[in-house]
Amino acid sequence: MLLPLGDAPNPRGVPFMTYLLIGANIALYVLITVPLSAEPANPSDPLLPEYREVVSRSLPRGASPAEVLRHISAYDLFVFRHGFRPIAPALPNLFWSLFLHAGLLHLVGNMLFLWIYGDNVEHRLGRVRYVVGYIGTGIAATLFHTVFNPDSPLPLIGASGAISGVLGFYFVWFPHNQVRLLVLLAPFFMNVFLVSSRLVLGMYLVLDNIVPFLVSRGVGGGVAHGAHIGGFIAGLAAAWVIDRREVTARPAEFRGADAVDTRGDAGPTLRSLIRSGRFDEAARLYFAQGAGATRGALNPDDLLTLADWLARNGHAKAALSVYLRHLRDFPHDPRTAEAHLGAGQIEMASLGQAASAYQHFLDALDLDPSPEVAKEARAALHAIESMQKRQVGHTRAGC
Repeated sequence: MLLPLGDAPNPRGVPFMTYLLIGANIALYVLITVPLSAEPANPSDPLLPEYREVVSRSLPRGASPAEVLRHISAYDLFVFRHGFRPIAPALPNLFWSLFLHAGLLHLVGNMLFLWIYGDNVEHRLGRVRYVVGYIGTGIAATLFHTVFNPDSPLPLIGASGAISGVLGFYFVWFPHNQVRLLVLLAPFFMNVFLVSSRLVLGMYLVLDNIVPFLVSRGVGGGVAHGAHIGGFIAGLAAAWVIDRREVTARPAEFRGADAVDTRGDAGPTLRSLIRSGRFDEAARLYFAQGAGATRGALNPDDLLTLADWLARNGHAKAALSVYLRHLRDFPHDPRTAEAHLGAGQIEMASLGQAASAYQHFLDALDLDPSPEVAKEARAALHAIESMQKRQVGHTRAGC
């Protein structure tokens, strides 16, 4: 058995929305699942005949219909009414289904994953966007499952589709994070290892979901593998779109740059402004261009010079945008490590995104940086690790 226990690094502060979502799932389980599961189904419930018919047709070979039907609970009918059934879709049930669980183990497993991975994603997205992303990817997961099971009368419930969306965000944004993974082969072996987050999440996607999905052809086993896959893909796509917007968006302080005359190739003018020290004019002209038009307008040295000036003069988001465009346009340039360092310093010091900054600092060390850049990156990594309750234990000290 492989069981994640925690991850690092983590952001400081309390992930209120993650805890709120965990609390909502637990509250519904305690207030609805537990009492209704102990209560027999109402014989006069109009859904009972349909439920009996669906259960009779869906039982595995060898199961006794009479025995199963004798133990129908009020919660079974509640799930049948409020879970999402592809053959009878209802808009409110797209939401309801994300907060209902089949049993205690189902709930605990989902909440463990949300507790481990949700805080970093919430901190990166912000509280409102995080909740929107959670519910949105959960709905996408349900619809993805429905595409492959359009005639299924069985209700789909559980937070795992939405949580898979959170894992998709995490996969894109925190590739260098470490997961504490319990490896248990009782009674012979038990130990905890630090494993790359992408390896853990890759195993979750491929071994736990894609392979069973293909083997079962999208149906069977009582686990909605298609919903997990759909949620994960939705999280990947949403993270990619947000990353792209961070690169292409025009920072608020330079949105008035439309007044600059941008006819023709702005590259020579930009280079002249930067080299003569007229950085404010250069920044306004630079951001007046579309993000695509800035490709090739400046060489790597000029881009870094502009980004450094923006960072020093209080334009944190604008500086981050320029550093990210450097990474987009010159991924293999000798000074790319400096762009990673600059982006990480902005995210850590100005935007409070230490976990995101951690990724940039490790990327900088991977690129054979100058001694000065390597020293600053290592110092920043140590600062991030000192904030953690448990040390990350991974700073590439030999680089």
